[in-house]
Amino acid sequence: MSIKDLIFTSGILTTSGSVAYRDFVAEEDDVAVERLRAAGAIIIGKTNAAEFGYSATGHNPLFETTRNPWNLAMTSGGSSAGAGAAVAIGAGPLALGSDGGGSVRIPASHCGLYGIKPSFGRIPLYPGARDERYPGASGWESIECYGPLARTVTDAALMLSVVAGPDPRDRHSLPNEGIDWLKCARPVELRGKRVAYSPDWGYAAVDPEVATIARDAVRVFERDLGCVVEEANPGWDNPAAAFAAIMVAETDLRGMRRMIAQHGGEMSSHLVDLMSRPWTAEELTDANIARKAVVNKMWRFMERFDFLLTPTLCVPPFPILIQGPDKIAGRYVRPESWLAFTIPANFTGQPAATVPAGWTASGLPVGLQIIGRHLDDPKVLRASAAFEAARPWAHKWPPLVERLRSAR
Repeated sequence: MSIKDLIFTSGILTTSGSVAYRDFVAEEDDVAVERLRAAGAIIIGKTNAAEFGYSATGHNPLFETTRNPWNLAMTSGGSSAGAGAAVAIGAGPLALGSDGGGSVRIPASHCGLYGIKPSFGRIPLYPGARDERYPGASGWESIECYGPLARTVTDAALMLSVVAGPDPRDRHSLPNEGIDWLKCARPVELRGKRVAYSPDWGYAAVDPEVATIARDAVRVFERDLGCVVEEANPGWDNPAAAFAAIMVAETDLRGMRRMIAQHGGEMSSHLVDLMSRPWTAEELTDANIARKAVVNKMWRFMERFDFLLTPTLCVPPFPILIQGPDKIAGRYVRPESWLAFTIPANFTGQPAATVPAGWTASGLPVGLQIIGRHLDDPKVLRASAAFEAARPWAHKWPPLVERLRSAR
């Protein structure tokens, strides 16, 4: 398996995609890596990521840009960009990624894989997001999660069976609830379960082909799995601006600005701009209030439903070297607007997975997001497994891989 380059690995270079950490080798493994090694996992390498994770694409100032195996001109998504590409080409059945705003689900969706962001605290983090000594690597404390990218739900559950559980190094870590993770990956009867489907949160611009593919996948829950599906929105305002402010509020801003003073000319311009902006106290506290509004609207909404389904992303994979399309479905949008569906689950801490919903006419993967109730990771896995059984995907490989196989 592989480990995202933002996640500390003792004895192995951990650059976080930044020139500031070009030669950094961690003194210790992150908790999840420590547990994976103890379980016998073979780490074949680190995977490329956006600089410190502050982008949902696969380019940084240090390494070559990660490309999507389904079309090498397109992004694989990020920030766990290399993790998605590695699993998609079969370089290993598993990759450990991190997800502070969708960074497991985004590349999993763009690469035709299964990815799950478990409940906040389900997988302990340290040093990642917790150790104050490392500017850039010590941020996102209340929204960051680790999670598996895999070809099957069972493989993802296997990783969770090893890495989940409390640890004193992470004060947010959840107690061991005796969950049989592999049993959760078996398909179960979902008939009668109440499912909400939000096609756009009420405000997002969504590519028409993505909308069609996602809606068809939702019909599997209704037609094949017997769920009661209702189209509905939780009703919050677009939290994108609040998300940016939360990122800043939880980073070592003083340390980041020192880093920029030394290396800014070699760092990602969007990251430099974000950290250099003269943020006000009101902007940062307003963001926290906006997050509370999302959380409160979500728990009230989920009282009526077992699951909430959405497209995972607003667009299929797009060309590399941009932060996002400036136009979606005929609407001019901000570059980060294509991430509208992933951010809320990081605010709420709920478990959220992406399953391959289908492929566009040009052969690019599209994902469907499955969000569960608070701490309801087992049901998210069961729903994922039920969809996988009804609409299998693991047999599908990128054309690049198929050509290599046929050449043998």
